[in-house]
Amino acid sequence: MLRVYVDGQEGTTGLMIRERLIARQSAENDLKIMTIDPEKRRDEAERKRFLNEADIVFLCLPDAAAIEAVGMIENENTRVIDASTAHRTNASWAYGLPELSADHRKKIESSKRVSVPGCFATGFNALVYPLVLNGLLPADYPLSCHAVTGYSGGGKKLIETYENEGRDAALNSPCFYRLSLTHKHLPEMTAVSGLKHPPLFTPIISDFYKGMTVAVPLHVKQNNLKLKTDGLREFYLNHYAGQNFIKVITDLNDAGLYSGDYLPATNCNDTNRLEILIFGNEEQALLIARLDNLGKGSSGAAVQCMNIMTGADEKMGLIA
Repeated sequence: MLRVYVDGQEGTTGLMIRERLIARQSAENDLKIMTIDPEKRRDEAERKRFLNEADIVFLCLPDAAAIEAVGMIENENTRVIDASTAHRTNASWAYGLPELSADHRKKIESSKRVSVPGCFATGFNALVYPLVLNGLLPADYPLSCHAVTGYSGGGKKLIETYENEGRDAALNSPCFYRLSLTHKHLPEMTAVSGLKHPPLFTPIISDFYKGMTVAVPLHVKQNNLKLKTDGLREFYLNHYAGQNFIKVITDLNDAGLYSGDYLPATNCNDTNRLEILIFGNEEQALLIARLDNLGKGSSGAAVQCMNIMTGADEKMGLIA
């Protein structure tokens, strides 16, 4: 029976991971969730004991604290799944998006250190990595990425801000943010997809709890790109064939469009599914990934990685 410890279980991601683990524990009875005394969760000696006694540790901590926690592990058996930004571009860590390639999946299977991708980066890399890998998109293409997310991705403090009855009326409308164009997901978006330059990334936060769309526009004709809209759908179908959690929408009647022309961000909520949708014409294409930012974008991906690392069915405890 696996001993599993969530370090930082009080945060949004930690709570969601623990919720999925409890559901799995009830159904499969193949793991024991280790629970630290709340009064001792900041006690370094007690945390160190838990970190070293667990078979699997989930880190749901700020970057500096995650790095510190890894340094407290003194044995060769504890396997770590880090939900922070700290290790996502570290080549010695596996990047926790197994659907990208057979090599990504194999590294997760064998690694003792796995970094869970960021929610925006999950959508972006699912769209861009295969194109660059196969030479369909130049690594120096001047990419833009526009994304819409629910406010839960900002963590407990932002959730409290949005759910405060006396909040600022400005939050009633969608808001661009990270206007410095320095979002923390940019390094992994660039490195994992093999780009020479970061995309121009413009995230928008809106007044709904969770759900996300990540959009990448392409000037197909102007830049002589090899695949048009229909060809792109076929390409993604082939690349992600056989994957449990990535679905390429080929019939737009299945896209959940509102009034035929409005794409909601919430259709994958409460699942570990990522949907790929392609829109456009002969001159331009719009690639969209839709996912639950708290599911495939964080806690669901973390549990999926644990399943792969331990040789379990990767769908265990998750909804496709």
